[in-house]
Amino acid sequence: MKQRTAIDIFLSVIFFTTCFFVFFYISNNCKGSFGNVFWMDKQNEIGVEDPVEIHFSNPLLLGDLEPKIEISPSADFDYTWSDAGRKLKIIPGENWKASKNYFVKIKDVKNLFLIRDSISLSFSTIDLPKVQSFYPEKDAKNVTIDIEDPLRVVFDRSLDNFNIKFEVSPRRVIGYKLDGDKKIIHFVFKDGYEKGRKYEIKLYAKTKEDESEKYQVIYETNFETEPPVIEEWSKDYESRISQAKKFTKAKIREGKYIDINLGIQIMTIFENGEVLDSFLISSGKRGMDTPKGQFEVSNKHPRPWSKTYGLYMPYWMAIVSSGKFGIHELPEWPGGYKEGQNHLGTPVSHGCVRLGIGAAKKVYDWADIGTPIIIY
Repeated sequence: MKQRTAIDIFLSVIFFTTCFFVFFYISNNCKGSFGNVFWMDKQNEIGVEDPVEIHFSNPLLLGDLEPKIEISPSADFDYTWSDAGRKLKIIPGENWKASKNYFVKIKDVKNLFLIRDSISLSFSTIDLPKVQSFYPEKDAKNVTIDIEDPLRVVFDRSLDNFNIKFEVSPRRVIGYKLDGDKKIIHFVFKDGYEKGRKYEIKLYAKTKEDESEKYQVIYETNFETEPPVIEEWSKDYESRISQAKKFTKAKIREGKYIDINLGIQIMTIFENGEVLDSFLISSGKRGMDTPKGQFEVSNKHPRPWSKTYGLYMPYWMAIVSSGKFGIHELPEWPGGYKEGQNHLGTPVSHGCVRLGIGAAKKVYDWADIGTPIIIY
């Protein structure tokens, strides 16, 4: 009897020792049917008010052993467990932020098989619309705003599910319309705008389901409106050149072009709508007027000889292909005498546009054959 009792005790020790090692192995190595397998029904395009749900393959031990939940970036949230510890629902406190990636870490997870683990996963919220283009482009100058030429924003998606807000500095009242597919907004300043003023614009967005007023900035830009019309040009030539640089409005906004204002005897050169420089000229006198209209540089020559007048015409650029009219430096006799600088600012030529020494070379080197010329 004593011998049997000893055998029973020995077998019991062997049994429980074996169970312990098997259980220890399963607890630390088995991630199959006994492990903590988890998943989310949806991980992308989560609405800002929507909860996220995490499912577990095996029930978790809750109560005193309830797992610790962390979310980054930091956010207010609440949570509930259901389905006997198989489902965790995380509920946003003050809404998730749109266009955001959140990371969830659950520490000290232990299921009914006493398998301990830590879990990491992520989810992303619904994206706010992105600005594909804005007219006028950032830092643009000489901008006019009109119902026939409004400001324009093109988005990458329909705005059906979003609210958009504009902030203009200096403050302006916005009037706008949304196009048919709800991806483009045209807008104007209902209370007008100041000429020569820089305006800064911020665009904000939020989802319509977000009942808070927490808009997010999605785009920032600025532009400068056209300068005011000059009422009186200075009689001082240097001051007039400064006025021209400030107040001459670009008539062509892409590429290079030469602007010639016969009324004030000023040439202004532009590139992509930006003033590069202004120069005093001398155009055709009465009866031999410089032609008005739109032309282009037809041909160029650094120092051609004019048989008609027996003069050199340095830095020649033809306005018309026949060569009858052109832009050039002050004419020069064979002996080296040049027409005086004092004639610049006064129409005295036989129809060509004269430039001073230095200015002519600068324009000649800058302009290409085919560069537009607008004379008015």
